[in-house]
Amino acid sequence: MSKLIKYEFRKTMFTKWIILGITGVAEILYLLGLYLDKNTLMGLSMVLLTLLAFGGVLVIGLQSVVTLHRDMNTRQSYMLFMTPNSSYKILGAKVIENGLSILVAGGFFFALGALDITLLFAKQSTLKELWDTIAQIIHAFNQDVEINAQSLACLMAAMLTGWIATVTAAYLADAVSSALLNGKKGNFLVSFAFFIVLYVLMTYVEQKCAATVNGVNAGFLVQSAISLAFAAVMYFATAKIMEDKLSV
Repeated sequence: MSKLIKYEFRKTMFTKWIILGITGVAEILYLLGLYLDKNTLMGLSMVLLTLLAFGGVLVIGLQSVVTLHRDMNTRQSYMLFMTPNSSYKILGAKVIENGLSILVAGGFFFALGALDITLLFAKQSTLKELWDTIAQIIHAFNQDVEINAQSLACLMAAMLTGWIATVTAAYLADAVSSALLNGKKGNFLVSFAFFIVLYVLMTYVEQKCAATVNGVNAGFLVQSAISLAFAAVMYFATAKIMEDKLSV
């Protein structure tokens, strides 16, 4: 399994290096704008960094789905199925790689954003105002949210497990499409429509279950549990289809 995970990391590293390189350039521009008092440069770099944070994490996550589609639909990638590894291991390596990549990328951009905002307010000697503003923004959305390590951990758990469930839903939709409609017109549309149905179903169940408990943190934990349950079911369903219909 470790070799498969390393293999998946190698397949996706080029895109990650590109995102990291662009982020490095944007960060340098931000720091120059900050310490040279170039507000226009600082503003543009902040917009770029924000877009990179959301877009970069999204691209890293979606790349796993793209590589799976390529593995199931191109002759060259079919060689992966000729290795002495079951589809369960191959798919599991993809899920683990994607989850770790999203966790690292999300943590990196969160830390970088926190650092940049702290530097900005520290330069203006208004750090206290920064945390007061953040608290006001969060409480504007939900008065019950407490800003502490436990709440952040629960939120991060819900986001990460939610993303893993979303990716496994995309895996299942693509596997079904590849098994039934490989090479036929409408392949992508059928796969996308099936994914939307799965995603809406997951979201509905998560929200309904989270509403049955008291407290925001408890709701996050319930969502995490439901997401993991969905992810497990869709993982085994996808691996079963790959093993029976797509493995050589």
